[in-house]
Amino acid sequence: MAQQAGQRFALVAGEASGDLLAGLLLDGLKTRWPGMTAVGIGGPHMQKRGLETWWPQEKLAVRGYVEVLRHYAEIAGIRRRLKARLLDEGIGIFIGIDAPDFNLDLEAGLRERGTKTVHFVCPSIWAWRPERVHKLRAAADHVLCIFPFEPALLAGHGIAASYVGHPLANVIPMVTDQAAARRALGLDAGASVVALLPGSRRSELRYLADRFLAAAALMQQARPELHFILPALPSLRGEVEQLVAASAMKGRVQVIEGRSHDALAACDVTLIASGTATLEAALLKRPMVIAYNMHPISAAVMRRMRLQPWVGLPNILCGEFVVPELMQEAATPRALAEATLGWLSMPAKVHALQQRFCELHAQLQRDTPTLCADAIQKVLEG
Repeated sequence: MAQQAGQRFALVAGEASGDLLAGLLLDGLKTRWPGMTAVGIGGPHMQKRGLETWWPQEKLAVRGYVEVLRHYAEIAGIRRRLKARLLDEGIGIFIGIDAPDFNLDLEAGLRERGTKTVHFVCPSIWAWRPERVHKLRAAADHVLCIFPFEPALLAGHGIAASYVGHPLANVIPMVTDQAAARRALGLDAGASVVALLPGSRRSELRYLADRFLAAAALMQQARPELHFILPALPSLRGEVEQLVAASAMKGRVQVIEGRSHDALAACDVTLIASGTATLEAALLKRPMVIAYNMHPISAAVMRRMRLQPWVGLPNILCGEFVVPELMQEAATPRALAEATLGWLSMPAKVHALQQRFCELHAQLQRDTPTLCADAIQKVLEG
């Protein structure tokens, strides 16, 4: 162990959800190797734990085929220069956190040159794009899985993997203190609060923010007492505030810098973009309406590749539509508003949903930082 005390790790997290996961991973690595250092690409959670950032994370936070094509040259250039620098500096192990379209090719190239590689979060080959399992097998020495059914699936394809639990299941308490969250955000304890989460990427804001704000305006017409909160990444807060100011909800939405967990904990219901944030909402036991909208070509491609009827993680993990999903043309402001308001008039249904989410929470709880460190240590020693 002593010779590894100064172990150097390279990590890349391409978006806000990956940054959160990687921050928790780094906690486990720092406990196992107190003198470790970390370099690569990440956001505030990773930087807080000492990551030396070589490129801003926002450069990689693009979703959708058409949107990625617009930025392909820049993203490919970053990957090429990052690979060269990692090989030049002799990094012993690389950990790619999610972002498979960026990380798997990078991992495969590094692995060919002798660098050990770990991929954290199994790509959702069980939901869509099953062909990526071949790329994953070439890219990763080991995969850290956040859902319990994934290691057996990967073993069938000759890929070493470990179930480490979902980090958020330990960070988020089983019982949420809604009153404390409201005090932290300056909200009235008795208010009816709707959290709007149109996504953490600029491309998501482009396609969803206006719809969410239009839906909020319809909700407020129906129920004037509603209070709306909208958490925004620090790097996107200015854009979010401009979008709110240009909408019918000008002056009626409380924009919060970061603190999406507080916003979800404080709300009664959330209108939320499909993604990791939906699992955060489920672990916080909040009823939700999941929505997504992207360029029509991107949507058509993804629709053909889907293997399951569900898109949102809570529905996928529960195996049924426990919360509404409104995608693309179905995500009209009126449909979003009606579905969101529906939760506020069905307390019995909300209670049943919260019980289901408690069961899901228990299934995902593990000592993730330690299990990750155990698996990574075996890779280093192998």
